[in-house]
Amino acid sequence: MTERAQGGSLVGVQFVVEVGPVAHGGHCVARHDGRVVFVRHALPGERVRVEVTEGKEGDRFLRGDAVEVLQPSAHRVTPPCPFAGPGRCGGCDFQHADLAYSRELKAAVVAEQFQRLAGLTVDVPVEPVPGDTEGLRWRTRVEFAVDTDGRPGLRKHRSHDVVPVDDCLIATQEVVDSGVLERTWRGSTAVDVIAPSAGPGVVTVLLPTGEKAAPHVREHVEAGGWSEDFRVGARGFWQVHPGAASTFVGHVLAELAPQPGERAVDLYAGVGLFAVALADAVGEDGAVLAVESDERAVRDARRNVHSRPQVEVRRSRVDRALRPLLQQQVSADLVVLDPPRTGAGRDVVREVAALRPRLVAYVACDPAALARDVAYAREAGYGIRSLRAFDAFPMTHHMECIAILEPLAAEDGQ
Repeated sequence: MTERAQGGSLVGVQFVVEVGPVAHGGHCVARHDGRVVFVRHALPGERVRVEVTEGKEGDRFLRGDAVEVLQPSAHRVTPPCPFAGPGRCGGCDFQHADLAYSRELKAAVVAEQFQRLAGLTVDVPVEPVPGDTEGLRWRTRVEFAVDTDGRPGLRKHRSHDVVPVDDCLIATQEVVDSGVLERTWRGSTAVDVIAPSAGPGVVTVLLPTGEKAAPHVREHVEAGGWSEDFRVGARGFWQVHPGAASTFVGHVLAELAPQPGERAVDLYAGVGLFAVALADAVGEDGAVLAVESDERAVRDARRNVHSRPQVEVRRSRVDRALRPLLQQQVSADLVVLDPPRTGAGRDVVREVAALRPRLVAYVACDPAALARDVAYAREAGYGIRSLRAFDAFPMTHHMECIAILEPLAAEDGQ
């Protein structure tokens, strides 16, 4: 038997394929010799030469890059960034597609995930978010990796290798103008650059040395007639697109329509973005419980809600916080949950439903996790009232979805 037949690596092997549909993760699906190949830098309908980047004989699937385009899609464009392409920076997935078509690809991913994981047919456009420039210059928080020579850059796809760069076209101009990419950073593994919306100006944090002592910044949010500034750790979680936080809060408030005196629960509350907005809507006669497990985020959230006595910020894992509420037969009018990429999961979704809210806003950065949790919600008696998808991460495969859930009886008109 040859080495390859015994399970030898196929990395570097090239072959020609007809590219099939887009898949979740920034690649398209093709087939070669009866095996699935996940191809980056290709578009549906193209004929390309693929070079295998991961896989060996006997694997169920391979990963590869389109190193030559033999029959291009009408939607193919020259990537605006010179660091985008096979073997280069892995930060962007769709620089080779025109912007409108990249959003169509993302919409196809949402539809496929909901059909596969929730058994639901959805047709939701992926909407632009105000604040970028034709899909570029939007990322306000960037962690640049540092190579062994101290040069800053970005990593290759699914690799620890660093590609030194002198610009990042999806970073805001403020981030690039900070001068971080013009310096060497010997002794550091990475350098974070944060350009907050409300000050104090661009902040640089060296890793790992400055991680625990990272300063705070302020972010400004406006939604309709409501606005607020938030204290956020420079290394803490905050939406990286300059228009995302305002867009999401505005949509959630419009859909939930909180009323004075209502009780709301904000799960995975972070620094209190939704909790503060809900508190102002329900007023001092209402109540908001914000649940967050990260210690630093909880400290910031308590600062952000300090003038709103109707808000309680509780440091806890979400599942551990919900159980005693249910044991005490507590109910809520509204629930907002903004879980990490892995989603909330079956148990949390069931417990949210057990609070008997009139509406739930589920903010999700992964359509697969959202679709799975929507299926769990339907088991628990809640269905989709509305679903929107936002292109909060242009040029990448990432997006943000917001599902508004309501009791199935109301959804079915019973």
